[in-house]
Amino acid sequence: QVRLVESGGGLVQPGGSLKLSCQASGLTISSSSMSWYRQVPEKEREFVASTERSGLTNYADSVKGRFTISRDNAKNAVHLQIVSLRPEDTANYYCNARRRILGNTVNYWGQGTQVTVSS
Repeated sequence: QVRLVESGGGLVQPGGSLKLSCQASGLTISSSSMSWYRQVPEKEREFVASTERSGLTNYADSVKGRFTISRDNAKNAVHLQIVSLRPEDTANYYCNARRRILGNTVNYWGQGTQVTVSS
């Protein structure tokens, strides 16, 4: 059974930093595309950052230069380092794993970790 468990969220002041982590079990992240998404109430979940199996990374324009995604294949975990936090970064952050199984794309999601940016 695939399980993704996020951690590291919390309340932080504007300009502060956080490191989110996603611990995977039941799948090997080295064979998966790993991403972070975020969602606020009554809005659609939005893409934040991704890291492909090749190591290639991609970021939403709104987070470029402030967010850094990294993968630790040895520990089967993915991290999201966030600096210069803004109130608009407040959201529930979700870890996503995507892989191909028998020609089909399968997505797995964690339960999320809340990030609140407020003074």
